[in-house]
Amino acid sequence: MNKNIKLTGDEISYIAGFLDGDGCLLAQLVRRKDYRYGYQIRVSIYFYQKTKRHWFILWLKKKLKYGTIRKRIDGMSEYCIVGAQPVKTILGFIGHKLRIKHKLCKLILVIIEDLKNVQNKKDFLQVAMLVDQVAYFNDSKKRKITASVVENFLNSP
Repeated sequence: MNKNIKLTGDEISYIAGFLDGDGCLLAQLVRRKDYRYGYQIRVSIYFYQKTKRHWFILWLKKKLKYGTIRKRIDGMSEYCIVGAQPVKTILGFIGHKLRIKHKLCKLILVIIEDLKNVQNKKDFLQVAMLVDQVAYFNDSKKRKITASVVENFLNSP
């Protein structure tokens, strides 16, 4: 399901470059009491731009179709695409043009594929460990939920 996305070669290159510079690829472990293993593995793409250039974020959304936009109180506009299928679709278009984030892109795509094959706690924990690797690429400093936190939860009575 690609929502009929049509991008020129130049647009693909430009959007990939923008993601490399002013964007973020994330995989996160999010506590969810109603989820089978107590946590959700959430993948997302973020683009950031000063709100005075909010028009550019609107253009991106028009081109990529998925996601939501918000104007933050700090003067930044944020365009966020969340979910395995939308992220996989967008990375399918631009991933091959990424330079700085190309390894991170491949890792996010592995996480998306591996999530489809989770059958048990052990499988889920293996994917959670891949999420920990994403934090390395993103120089994460404030992360509190790691694979070891998930493992402790899964092993608790």
